Amino acid sequence: MNKKDLRNKYKALRLELNGEKIEDLSIDVANRMLQLPIWEKSYYHLFLPIEKQKEINTEYLLHILQGKDKNVIVSKSNFKDNTLEHILLTDNTVLKSNAWGIPEPVDGIPIPEEKIEVVFVPLLAFDKNGNRVGYGKGFYDKFLEKCNADTLKIGLSFFESEQEIVDVLPTDISLDICVTPLKTYYFKN
Repeated sequence: MNKKDLRNKYKALRLELNGEKIEDLSIDVANRMLQLPIWEKSYYHLFLPIEKQKEINTEYLLHILQGKDKNVIVSKSNFKDNTLEHILLTDNTVLKSNAWGIPEPVDGIPIPEEKIEVVFVPLLAFDKNGNRVGYGKGFYDKFLEKCNADTLKIGLSFFESEQEIVDVLPTDISLDICVTPLKTYYFKN
């Protein structure tokens, strides 16, 4: 399936999820995350969910990271050039939703991409090869391109994988792992 069709399919599937189902599935994903051998790292980039898009509630994952005393980095979007600025999340970080409903830090301590060891990647769909479909603006591909080669890229999805995304571009950065409520997928990159 191509990216456009996958976006339409998975946006529609998300619309069918009610608040209780989103919470249950988000907890399942967070619990499955605990089984991964990734917790020895220090710097974790976490996306904050766009509620109107019915994204995975990453609050549960945030609690795990904070409970393990990890450095959590969140992003601020620049829609002029579709890039992200990365900010350390602290007790003093003020979050405010932007015009697209994305919770973002107002300001804070910037963290360079090279320091980030694990990135939790938002997505609409993914395939058995670790390719992902996002909203199509390329924010995460540009971000992941700047990360170290050994930075772990972990997708979070409510839904299981597609067989293949047919229109993958050379600039698309694939995942190392994707976690769903029912399964953890590992990809060779």
